[in-house]
Amino acid sequence: MKIKTIATSAAVAAMLAGPALSQAVPESDDTIKIMTGDWTSIGLQGEMMSLILQTVGYNTELVVADDSGRYPGFENGDLHISMETWQTTQLQNLEKSVATGKVLDMGETGLRGVEDWWYPLYMKERCPGLPAWEALKDCAEVFATADTTPNGRYVGGPVSWGDHDEQMVAALDLPFDIVHPGTDAAMFAELKSAYDREAPIVLWVWQPHWVTSVYEGEYVQFPQFELACFEDPAWGPNPDATYDCGKPYGWIKKMAWAGGEEKWPCAYEIVRNYQMDNDTMAALLVEVDLNGRSSTEVATEWLMANDATWKEWASCAM
Repeated sequence: MKIKTIATSAAVAAMLAGPALSQAVPESDDTIKIMTGDWTSIGLQGEMMSLILQTVGYNTELVVADDSGRYPGFENGDLHISMETWQTTQLQNLEKSVATGKVLDMGETGLRGVEDWWYPLYMKERCPGLPAWEALKDCAEVFATADTTPNGRYVGGPVSWGDHDEQMVAALDLPFDIVHPGTDAAMFAELKSAYDREAPIVLWVWQPHWVTSVYEGEYVQFPQFELACFEDPAWGPNPDATYDCGKPYGWIKKMAWAGGEEKWPCAYEIVRNYQMDNDTMAALLVEVDLNGRSSTEVATEWLMANDATWKEWASCAM
């Protein structure tokens, strides 16, 4: 697991302070380590929570960790809070960690996660059977590049995010090669370049995100996920293979190191109380990813404009 830390400004937190705080907070001066990762929304929500906790008296630190490698870090107490764990790609890992008793499911954020193969609408004219997944078998070549022809080319996420694209391509016998850019910025730079030229592209797009509000496109409709897809070969269109389905759509949860419940009970209550919605998050992501503002600036602006909301979350410290 790769870990590095990012400083969060105590001066910014001081701007948010209001009424007198509870003398019982913080219960411990130990630093709460909040995970961030290599996509914008987890960093933005981590920044929000870090600022809230600093404002009510806690010491916090943002810690960058690989998404798929986070679980040993939480189980060992090297990481304490994550504001994003996606049902779409992390369901099984979260359940395994919670089952150890060392990790807590801290409840849903209110965000609804969608992740799947997405193509610009102009590609539908070249592959008219879309959005049905079966169309990809017949027109993979229209998604091909010089490096993949006659196979199509699919742009997945960074390997560290974890996924079942490779297994799905094999199970559904799709003639596609998968490439994994190193960052989400590289993914969407490639999308912009292709979209401007109406060049072929199909890639992993998720919501909440700004892409679907800026570019016209659709998700491929794969067999709808059920847990049996991952466990029972008899489920789905390929009776001899698992993973013959699309990604599971659903919740985005918070998670925490179980040992922190006793050490910072009010902080954990604040994390549990935190809620967000897709439209708000998408608008905030536009400010960071497209307008070039820092996560700290955008998070601070939102918290100042929603003072009553976050102070209700933090009522145990007020």
